[in-house]
Amino acid sequence: MNILILTVPMAILVSAGFAAAFLWAVKNGQFEDLETPSHRVLYDEK
Repeated sequence: MNILILTVPMAILVSAGFAAAFLWAVKNGQFEDLETPSHRVLYDEK
């Protein structure tokens, strides 16, 4: 049971880090256009 004192705060910190990274990505527009990159692979611009 003493290991819970270590693992629970670590899990909270890791999940907070992932949440912060996700919110940063949303704020900077990383999820604005999800279709164009998949089409860009198919069509060569040369």
